[in-house]
Amino acid sequence: MQVVSISSLKGGVGKTSVTLGLASAALAAGIPTLVIDLDPHADATTGLGVRASGQQDIGRMIKNARRADLAANVIPSGWVAGHDGGHVPGRPEPLLDVAIGSAFAGIYDRPDLGKRDLRRLSTVLANASKDGGSPYKLVLIDCPPSLNGLTRMAWTASNRVLLVAEPGLFSVAGTQRTLRAIELFRSEFAPSLVPAGIVANRVRTGSNEHTYRLAEMKGMFGDLLLSPTIPEQANWQQIQGAAHPIHQWPGESAKNASGLFDQLLTRITTQSSTRSRIRS
Repeated sequence: MQVVSISSLKGGVGKTSVTLGLASAALAAGIPTLVIDLDPHADATTGLGVRASGQQDIGRMIKNARRADLAANVIPSGWVAGHDGGHVPGRPEPLLDVAIGSAFAGIYDRPDLGKRDLRRLSTVLANASKDGGSPYKLVLIDCPPSLNGLTRMAWTASNRVLLVAEPGLFSVAGTQRTLRAIELFRSEFAPSLVPAGIVANRVRTGSNEHTYRLAEMKGMFGDLLLSPTIPEQANWQQIQGAAHPIHQWPGESAKNASGLFDQLLTRITTQSSTRSRIRS
């Protein structure tokens, strides 16, 4: 089971949009996937078409981590009911579950969490794998845009961290700081944690500034900067507002974007589990 945190220390770069795009690609590929919405704003939960009916949110599960029953509290994404990719004989029915977010998780979004608290999400995931193993091959964790307790809790539970950045000055600088933070965190808390790479999101191909910043990112981050980049999607807000997977949205632009997320998912799930270095 691969556990990937989708992170950015700068808000507004489309971190949740990338999470949803990868979840859509995983659903289309038939990869059993769990999305953990660790952001107290719970935007991923909304975008995945999920409504709770008595299930515990992820905040309450991590509060009582040792007794948490993840399997009893995840909710199938609303996307699954509308999945029209057709059932392939021999392939399991599509599985895309959600551990729902809520503001309650915010009680852990503090900078002073100790090692015991940082392992709460790891404990929840470990409990779910005790009997017969986990049903998921991929876990995507949508982190809040900060380096407080929730993000560090997610990193502790993860194999990899996928960073999301816009090709702008402040976002590039923030990404550089995040890579340094990952290196420090890895040395102290999570020695097996590695960066999955950096996704350049909301790229405007006609922008000289974006062209310059992408070249700057390539020079700074090398092969950590993933290809392809994700262009600005004019109808992305409409797709998210409809709680619909991009792979099932009509139109040529959505089809093209779906292909890009397919490529990114392949890069993330098949790349080497180690990186030779982190540039800073």
